[in-house]
Amino acid sequence: MAKCSSLSKKISDAIHDRGPLTVAAFMDLALYDPELGYYARAAQRTGRAGDFFTSVDVGAIFGRLLEIQIAEMWVALGRGAFDLVEAGAGNGRLSADILRAAKQRESFYDDVRLHLVEASAAARAAQRGVLDDVAGALTSSSDQLPEAFEGVLIANELLDALPVHQVVMREDGLREVYVTGLASTTTAPLSTPALDAYLDRVGVRLEPGWVAEINLRAVEWMRETSRRLRRGFIVIIDYGHDARELYSVTHSAGTLTTFADHHSEGPESSNQTPGWLRRPGEQDITAHVDFTSIRNAAEAEGLTTIGFLDQTYFLIGLVQSLASSDNLENPENLKLRLALRTLMMPGGLGSTHKVLILGKGVGRPALSGCSFRMRVT
Repeated sequence: MAKCSSLSKKISDAIHDRGPLTVAAFMDLALYDPELGYYARAAQRTGRAGDFFTSVDVGAIFGRLLEIQIAEMWVALGRGAFDLVEAGAGNGRLSADILRAAKQRESFYDDVRLHLVEASAAARAAQRGVLDDVAGALTSSSDQLPEAFEGVLIANELLDALPVHQVVMREDGLREVYVTGLASTTTAPLSTPALDAYLDRVGVRLEPGWVAEINLRAVEWMRETSRRLRRGFIVIIDYGHDARELYSVTHSAGTLTTFADHHSEGPESSNQTPGWLRRPGEQDITAHVDFTSIRNAAEAEGLTTIGFLDQTYFLIGLVQSLASSDNLENPENLKLRLALRTLMMPGGLGSTHKVLILGKGVGRPALSGCSFRMRVT
């Protein structure tokens, strides 16, 4: 609690010194302050002992399925040595599951160079222990992407946690939300014309009263990642929508949401103080991803969209390969079937999470993850 009090003081001091903070600046401190931020203070924030669940927490099956897709990509790249980059890797659990599956199936394990990219020093310190028997594949662990890589990059639930600007449309035009204190916000002119330009690029018109989040950082990340990829694939798994759906009446209250102790508080809260503003450093803060802008940024850097679909349909295509070797109908595999159901359930992880697969210098290979149905709900 003392550390969180220190973070609150740091935020108050920043407001005193710099004036009102954009929501993006507040999130940057609340989540990523290197000593006091939410992600900095623990090696793992998910699972039963954490604040929320991800697909990785369902079990090793998620990594096993991704290994099937990565193995196909490795073949498309001509086999041989390649880089596997996990961005937002946390303590490395997903990569550990992928590599153990590759080792067991005798696919790409001997050729892989693993790079784990993670902002939290505590999480990075835990990675070798989590990797354990597959730690020999680890080539780098850093808070920065490799300068250049050739292979496959996975980003599972990374972009939703990047700091966002929040805007609201008034009768006289677009205004931005600013944090004026630990319990108060105000609206004022935009901090950057890039926010207006962002909405123009995706052809979005907000109606008076609508609130929206704009993730300039995610677009910057996508551009930079695309430039560093020499040849290969990028797989982004996250919750979100295309721009037309995200910036519509359905989400007109915005999507900024907090998670703590497996409870969430979204923008529909009736509390006068926004949930994301309370208890900085003690809760996760996320916003839905605008996949239109992410896709456009990648394509502007020369990447090709190979697939964009619900996680349900992506995993069904991979399960068909898994089923042939695991005999899923065997009664002993009940736990495995239940885990698969959790990953693919409509209304849960299966439909809320989208999968965007991008390629560079690889053409349009037939991938199992895109073989069942190319559909976004």
